[in-house]
Amino acid sequence: MDQSVRRLNQLSADLAEAEFLKCCGSRRWAKQMSEARPFASVKEVSSKADEIWSALSGEDWLEAFRAHPQIGGRKAEATQSHQAATWSAQEQSQAQQAADEVKAAIATGNRAYEHKFGFIFIICASGKSADQILASLNGRLPNDPETEIRIAAEEQRKITQLRLNKLLTT
Repeated sequence: MDQSVRRLNQLSADLAEAEFLKCCGSRRWAKQMSEARPFASVKEVSSKADEIWSALSGEDWLEAFRAHPQIGGRKAEATQSHQAATWSAQEQSQAQQAADEVKAAIATGNRAYEHKFGFIFIICASGKSADQILASLNGRLPNDPETEIRIAAEEQRKITQLRLNKLLTT
């Protein structure tokens, strides 16, 4: 068994939930992940994370979304741990380095998106340029709300997997 998985298995329920909340802002997801321990492998952690995520309600998804700052922003609506805030900044680093007009277009798109859907634009921004993020934002704006929440949930799932990997390798 991987040392990081062993460490995660040995944490108290409260500490394990706090670790999982760094990866995904849904309290129900974090609690269910903590309750699913012990895990035998990193692969099992990853698989269980996806299984639990897909079974959650839309309200749980929205709670997770609130734990992210807007693309180009620095502060999430919900309280984030220092580690989660650091990871968000790293994931969005390409957007922070964009030209001013691209940043302005993302900010305008963010406002239109949130007005239409009632939650912030969620994208797994890791490795994406600001132009790619803006293209995704503009491409998703015409979606209907039911389609968009599913796309956003899939993006959150990708973010969660990236963060679980970071959690288990640090």
